[in-house]
Amino acid sequence: MAQTQLDELDRQLIQVLARDARVSNRKIAGELGVTEGTVRGRIKRLQQDGLIAFTAISSFEMAERSRLAFISARVDVGKVREIAEEIGQLSLINAVLITMGEFNILAMCLFHDLDELVTTASDQILAMPGVHHVETSIAARTVKYNARMAKITRRQIEAASD
Repeated sequence: MAQTQLDELDRQLIQVLARDARVSNRKIAGELGVTEGTVRGRIKRLQQDGLIAFTAISSFEMAERSRLAFISARVDVGKVREIAEEIGQLSLINAVLITMGEFNILAMCLFHDLDELVTTASDQILAMPGVHHVETSIAARTVKYNARMAKITRRQIEAASD
């Protein structure tokens, strides 16, 4: 797949939508000095290319699973990508990052009870071939969380199970 090239208008459009995703195409067009059709077309292309998405972001308290945890894993260097993909398939996991440092994979999840977190970290991730060590950190208090930068939501596993 070819990488989408963003021009200055795309960047300005994304900035406007980042401030308020509910703003009308007409208002955006007026602000950016283009036609409403241009705005509509650009938004459609950006959505189709997976560069923007519109969603409501709720607080952790509204989530079915409202406790945040980080699962760090030390894995064989040659298997990092493969194991990261495998971890990403687990139903509890919301985000997987390949990192540098003591651990080479960081997974983030929302959970409801400790048993489901233990099952995911110890019984599933630690049991994967090539995983040598797992450490889990549970967020005790959220001091700052910018949902625009780090959106954490429940995975749409219902669609995957059809």
